[in-house]
Amino acid sequence: MIPEVWSNDFRTVWRLGARLRSVIAARETGVLCALLIICVYLSFTTESFLSIRNLLNVGRQVSLLGMMAVGMTFVLVSREVDLSIGSTYALSGLITGMLIVHGADLASALLGGLALGAAVGFVNGVLSTYGKLPSFIATLGMLSVVRGAALLITDGQPVTVDVAKGGHADVIEKFYFLGQGQVFGSVPMLLVCFAVVAAIGWFLLAKTAFGFRVYAAGGSEKAARLSGIQVYRTKILTFSLMGLLSGLAGILSLAFLPSGQAGRTGIGVELDVIAATIVGGASLSGGEGTILGTILGVLIIGVLRNGLVLLSISPFWQTTVIGLVIIFAVGLDKWTEQRRAF
Repeated sequence: MIPEVWSNDFRTVWRLGARLRSVIAARETGVLCALLIICVYLSFTTESFLSIRNLLNVGRQVSLLGMMAVGMTFVLVSREVDLSIGSTYALSGLITGMLIVHGADLASALLGGLALGAAVGFVNGVLSTYGKLPSFIATLGMLSVVRGAALLITDGQPVTVDVAKGGHADVIEKFYFLGQGQVFGSVPMLLVCFAVVAAIGWFLLAKTAFGFRVYAAGGSEKAARLSGIQVYRTKILTFSLMGLLSGLAGILSLAFLPSGQAGRTGIGVELDVIAATIVGGASLSGGEGTILGTILGVLIIGVLRNGLVLLSISPFWQTTVIGLVIIFAVGLDKWTEQRRAF
């Protein structure tokens, strides 16, 4: 007969072993290991990678990408995709800038830009649900519609936010602080905004009923409906959140570099966002993905870009490497899906 003390110890060891196996099997663990390997390599091959200044610079560089990737996590988990985020990013930022230079107060300008981004996301959601259009097609069309709207509103001219163009000096100064300011004298305000967005996104997806409905809608739409979940409403909310965060990123981008043009701003940003989200573990088949994984995926994209610059590698190779990362991530996602099917 096994003594009770031994039996309790065995159960404890068994539980710890089970938890360790689940951690090792988690997709985020593999992404974290890949990130650590890249960081170790760059720390030995470059002199400045591990400097506080460079690490904070990486954090600032990935902040806008990260905010949009948080929104894309919700969309991909719900088994949809949004290709219009680059255009939304441009439109919201430029409209906010135009409102400021025409004399609007900061709160009104920010609210206008964010509301516009959320409205674009809402339209995407309606087209992809009640409109019965595949989200790939609906958002691809909206990509051009929104970009065209931005060109029409700005007449194709650059939008510059400075005192010479109009607006109140104190409003412009506060707007600049959102993109260029530093907290505690060294931490970029953009990085602080990203941390806040990531924390709220994690809470919504992991700890609320809304997050549960998003996973349910992406895992099995039919089962979700039978459980009483309003699938269409859930998906529309995820698209609206995506639009809101795209608008926020566009506004902060203009606050950092206070000049933008509708024909150039945000071009191709959707590819980096989708790549970072998939690298972080979100599945194109829906029902899978975490905010933690997305943050790690964003960091991998950011560290890769930073490392290639520090290694003096051509910008053309940077684009090639990011493309290879996308191919590898999607291939891994499909391979994992097939393994689970057997």
